[in-house]
Amino acid sequence: MMEDLVRRAAGDDDVAAEELAEIADSAPGDLTPHHGLMLDLDLLWPAKLFRAADDVTVRRVVAQVDAGQGQGRLNHLLLVLAYSGHPLAEQALRRWSTSPPPGADELYVGSLDYAREGGWTVDTDGSRRELCGDTAYEWLLRESSREPSGATCPWCTSPLWVAADLNAADLNAADLDAADLDAADLNAADLDAADPAVRAALAHTGWSGRLVVETCHFCACYATLFSKVSPDGGSSWWAGNTPPSYLPKDAGPEDPPALLPVPGPVRASPYQVSAWSQGGSTLGGRPDWIQDADHPECPGCGQSMDYLGLIGGADIDDGEGAYYLHLHQPCGFAAVNYQQS
Repeated sequence: MMEDLVRRAAGDDDVAAEELAEIADSAPGDLTPHHGLMLDLDLLWPAKLFRAADDVTVRRVVAQVDAGQGQGRLNHLLLVLAYSGHPLAEQALRRWSTSPPPGADELYVGSLDYAREGGWTVDTDGSRRELCGDTAYEWLLRESSREPSGATCPWCTSPLWVAADLNAADLNAADLDAADLDAADLNAADLDAADPAVRAALAHTGWSGRLVVETCHFCACYATLFSKVSPDGGSSWWAGNTPPSYLPKDAGPEDPPALLPVPGPVRASPYQVSAWSQGGSTLGGRPDWIQDADHPECPGCGQSMDYLGLIGGADIDDGEGAYYLHLHQPCGFAAVNYQQS
């Protein structure tokens, strides 16, 4: 069955490719025994098919790159390594960052920059850092009971949108085992108390306390918008935000969505998130990028920011596109960016 799917996908069968992609999201380990065949058939896309690649597969891909066999395929091979996140892949990407492999002159970014596509990076101190969490919850958009803060966007004068209001106060380790939280028990009122779902989803960020991410739902579609955040729930527009030249000048103010995402049931896999479908909005886990990975650089230190979650346009107003939320706890910055097809 699986071998047939692989062969059909390699033969440009879109239905088979979509089935494999769904398996990569729900049970990536099921594809591990078939990675050798994928390489034999040159089935390298989407790279997420190799999320659970073992050392045999990774060594084989690294050997191809070192031997200069990546002509016309080098971009895909590096993405495969990045998505695998394997230590051997990390070693190779680090090595190629200073001694580029054959064909690297045709790439738009350096070898190590590919790591962010796989949800990890190497910080300035040389240490590896995961940009995403391994726990994810459905984000259920509900009518917000919050009173408007009165803050408006300095660019378009639209009222600012509270894209997230989360409480990640310190909890006992035992509380983090509450993976079977019932969505019915997680309503807006629960945001006033420590929420084990939030704490688990944000564990990789190091954040503790209340987190409010406030942004402009309109201007975020044109530029990454940063805000200063504090553990008491404080959120303020960052004065360094710079409007792009292509920002519409005559759009006028727009009311933001009167919706607030509330954590729901735990996802079976951190990859089960959709930027396209209703019900795809997700707190934590791994992003479903519509375009290339876009982890903003923290305005305070220049390091890649941690990913918080995704709010899909299909869950807001049956629209397209998705908002991606990010955080860098050490510098106290949050960010929101947007992608669409």
